[in-house]
This record gives sequence, C-alpha cells and structure tokens, in this order.
Amino acid sequence: MFATFMEVLDTTVVNVSLPHIAGSLSASVDEAAWALTSYLVANAVILPMTGWLASFFGRKRMLMGAVMGFTLASFACGLAPSLSMLIFFRIIQGATGGALQPLSQAVMLEAFPPSDRGKAMAFWGLGIVVAPMLGPVIGGWLTDNYSWRWVFYINLPVGLASLFMTKWFIFDPPYLRRAERGIDYWGIGMLALGVGALQVVLDKGQEDDWFESHFIAILAAVAFLALVAFIIRELRTRDPVVHLRVFKDRTYAAGVFLMTVLGFVLYASLLLVPVFLQTLLGYPALAAGIAMAPRGLGSFLMMPVVGTVMGRFDPRKVLAVGIVGAAWTLYALSRLNLQAGYWDIFWPQFIQGVSLAMIFVPLTTATMDPIPREEMGNATSMFNLMRNLGGSFGIAAGTTYLFRRQQLHTHLLGAFVSDLNPRVQVMRRGIETAMVAHGSDPVTAVRQSYVSIWGLVQRQSAMQGFVDTFLALAIVFLLVLPLLLVMKKPKHQAKGMPGH
Repeated sequence: MFATFMEVLDTTVVNVSLPHIAGSLSASVDEAAWALTSYLVANAVILPMTGWLASFFGRKRMLMGAVMGFTLASFACGLAPSLSMLIFFRIIQGATGGALQPLSQAVMLEAFPPSDRGKAMAFWGLGIVVAPMLGPVIGGWLTDNYSWRWVFYINLPVGLASLFMTKWFIFDPPYLRRAERGIDYWGIGMLALGVGALQVVLDKGQEDDWFESHFIAILAAVAFLALVAFIIRELRTRDPVVHLRVFKDRTYAAGVFLMTVLGFVLYASLLLVPVFLQTLLGYPALAAGIAMAPRGLGSFLMMPVVGTVMGRFDPRKVLAVGIVGAAWTLYALSRLNLQAGYWDIFWPQFIQGVSLAMIFVPLTTATMDPIPREEMGNATSMFNLMRNLGGSFGIAAGTTYLFRRQQLHTHLLGAFVSDLNPRVQVMRRGIETAMVAHGSDPVTAVRQSYVSIWGLVQRQSAMQGFVDTFLALAIVFLLVLPLLLVMKKPKHQAKGMPGH
C-alpha cells in the first residue's frame, strides 16, 4: 500500500503547486501544466504492459525497480533546475509509477485466499481512495510553508520504506516464472503511441477547444488508428504484450467498465468541487483542500467495515448500495447555491466517501474473482488502466460540459439585463446612488452599475453550470446499475458465509 499511496498521491499533489512551479522556473502556467500531462501520458503507457513486464523480469524485481525508479525520479524532480528537466524527470516518474498500482494489487490478491480478498482489498484500498483527497491539502501546505520542491521530496521516506518492506516480505509465487517467449515490439509501439496520444488529447482538448485545434484532431486520429491496430495485433499474435482475451469473461468485462465509470465520476468531481469552492464561494486553496477532507474521512472509516462484513452479503448488493449512495451525493451537490455553508459541503462529501468504499472493495473482489492467478498481473493492469483513462475522460468531459453550460446560462440570463426590465432599473439605480454617495462621478457610476450587474449574471451562470454538471454525473452513476445484473455472484464465498 505504501507504493500505491505514493503513486496516487503524486497524481494530485502537484496540481496546486503549478503557479509556484511556473514562477520559479520562468514559465507560464500552461507550459508548467506539461509537468502534469507528461506524468499522465507515461503512466498510461506503462500501465497495460505491467503484467507482461512482471512476467518478463519477475514481479518482485519489477516492483522493487519501479519503487526505486519512482523514488529517485521524485528526488530529481525536486532538484530540477529548469522546466524541461522537470518534465523529463516527470516522464520517468510516470513510467515507473505506472507499474506500482497493478503490481501491488496483484501481490495483495495473490497473498490472500479468495475468501479473504475482500478484507485485504479494503485495507489496501485505503491508499487508493484517501490519497487523492490528501494530495491537494498536502501540496498546498508544503508549497505555502516551504517550497514546491518539497512536494517531490516527501516521496523519499515513503519510497525507501516501501523498498525495504518489499525486499523483506514479498516473494514471487512458484507459478510465476520468467516467460520464455518473444517480445511484441510492434504491440508495445502501437500501445505507447495510441495511449500516449489519447492521454494528451484528453488532457489538452478543452484548453485548445477540442477539434478546432489541428494538433488535437491529428492526435485523436493517431490514437484511434494506433489503438485499433493494437487490438487487432494483440488478438492475432502468439506473444501478446496484453492478453485481451481476459475480457471474454463477462464478470471481468462488466467490472472493468464499472471501474472506468467510477474513475470518470470520481476524478471529475475531485476536480470540480475545489474549483467550485475557490471560484464561487471564495475558499483559499488550502481551505478548499481541507473542505474536501470529509470524503477521505468517510472512506477511511468505512473501508475496514466493508471488508469485515463482505462475507455476509452478496458483493453485487453492496455495490448497488454504494452506487446509489454516490449518485445521491452528487445530486445533493447539484442542489447547492451561492449561499452554501460548510456543512452543506461536508455531508455530501462524507457520504460520498462512505459510498466509494462500498463500491471499490466489492467491485475489485467480484471483478477479480474469476481470474486465474497466472493472469492476475495482466488483469489488474487493465483494471487500473481503465480507471485512470476513465478519470481522464471524466475530467475532460466534466470541464467541457461545465464550460458549455456556463455559456448557455450566461446567454439565457444575460437576455434579462435590459433597461426595459424594471428589476434591472431598480438595481442599477441603487448601485449608481451608492457610488455617487461615495464620491464617484455620475458617468462612472452608470458604467459601474452595468459592470456589477453583469458580474452577478456571470456568477449565477457559473453556479448553474456546476449544478448541471453535478446532476449529469449523478445520472451517469445510475445508468450503470443494470451492469450489476451482468456480473456473476463470486464463486469464492468468504468465511462465515452461509453454505461455506
């Protein structure tokens, strides 16, 4: 869990430090954003290859190499003298970090018998669910009180602890031996090109107005062609780098799709809530991070409980309750307005954390239940890849939908700002009177009255855009409920379950 926590934390901890990184390295914020994009691209490229790499080099050796590489790259990022060097080391960090989640998850799933996997996944999942919530808080505190470089240095003690514990306590299972097979160079190349191009499209699309940009359009075409060619290649070659036939199992396929949707909604809401708090409610960056802590608290308290009671209930039923609960919390966020107080934010966040624990644990155990141990590394790498890609799709779709809805509501509300509207006349005169009373000349007062009213229109339009986006995310969650009927009940019942 140390290795996974460190890697997941690093995907969010840098976000709040971007303006400081840009200023320190004499770059614009847009240029500094490549420090995030480069990490995500390298991470996405390596993720699906992790199972093959583990079988080629050995899982323990691969895990230790990934932890050491990630830790050293983190230290180098902290020392980077220029933006180009920072981006280079972030690519190394993303490439080594991409292997940490699926490898550690595969180790956990194999270390425990199927009957105890729910409990094991609950404790391991604390790192996955809590780390994204802690990232903005830790990043903001370190940047404000020390330097953005400490955002990277903080990985050193965690990485060293993970390295030594992996060396002492983790061993390759007897059935996992170095694969005596060829290397699918074409498959690796097409995978890297397709996933890398797709990640850049998702990360930069909204910023460049999607297909209005030739760069984005070309990358989207490259991603589509490369991934289609990759799928055809992997289904035909004798030594595939990714075993796509694992998707023939309907439970695994449905579980991966559900995890993709979970990533879509989770990462989108993780981005939108702090933006809402800072831009509309006036929270400082650190306060916004702290306001999101109840989500992590809810998951932290609920994860062990879910792991303990998994043996008494069908995981699909627990999963259904979690999905409905998560959808309700997003609906509750869609009912907020500009007068929302702290507790209006606290309870939806807390209940969402509880719901995510009820989704993550049963979803992981049910999805991996039919997978043979020999395929566990490959299955977990695809499982984590789709969660991350779902998150990238969610962030891209969420920000685009928010922007478009804000534009629509600005147009609709702006139509009422006219001198023919009696309410506008009363409001404008009130502003003008107040400004003249404070010494402004009448002409300036008239101009400022229109500026003030337009500012109100923009704030209300932004609020309505967030309302629409949160509601859309809630509907997305509910739409996947029928997939639970596709998944089979796990064959491996937990201890203490009737009939075991």
